[in-house]
Amino acid sequence: MKKILCFGDSNTFGFNPENGRRYDSNTRWTKVLEHLTYQKFKIIEAGCNNRTAFVDNPSGELQTGYKILPKILSTDLDYIIIAIGINDIQYSYNTTLEDVEKGISSIIEIVKNNCPNTKIILLSPSVLNDNILNSYFSTMFDKTSIEKSYSYAEIYKRISDKYNCVFLNLSEIAPVSSIDGLHYDSEGHKKIAYALATIINNDCYANLT
Repeated sequence: MKKILCFGDSNTFGFNPENGRRYDSNTRWTKVLEHLTYQKFKIIEAGCNNRTAFVDNPSGELQTGYKILPKILSTDLDYIIIAIGINDIQYSYNTTLEDVEKGISSIIEIVKNNCPNTKIILLSPSVLNDNILNSYFSTMFDKTSIEKSYSYAEIYKRISDKYNCVFLNLSEIAPVSSIDGLHYDSEGHKKIAYALATIINNDCYANLT
């Protein structure tokens, strides 16, 4: 069976903004994707709450993307979906957009160096909205974080072009929930899964013809 690694943060883990729990396997986009690809792929879920991509996370290795990623890669992966980077613009990290481009590029290079034959799908996070400033996550994100998030799609597209990745702008697929301005509601997870399934199923069909 072919394998897809889904690597990311809380939106890959399936954080539910309504109650702080994890969405069940019928709701989070990673498992919905497994169903939509007709279970021809084994989905390896590698999401983690509050995981950064390139910033050294004080919570440790598991939540620091560039440190944990090499340990979960394998050469038999057919696809790796990378959906990470929004936590790196928490205001305490004081990162610049140049840092973001360099840091996400380094994540792609880790995959390329360890899994040269694996196809990469890079997802740019949806922009944050002002509701985050009135949520629990206001202790992590501020207005500057929101402003930076608007540049993510352009940065991620540029990286995708440079490294020959498939690019998907999640802002065009699913806005973040109005509840916390950061995470997706159940409908958003469904939309993300359908968008990814379309890419993967079409790619598989193209390789058969």
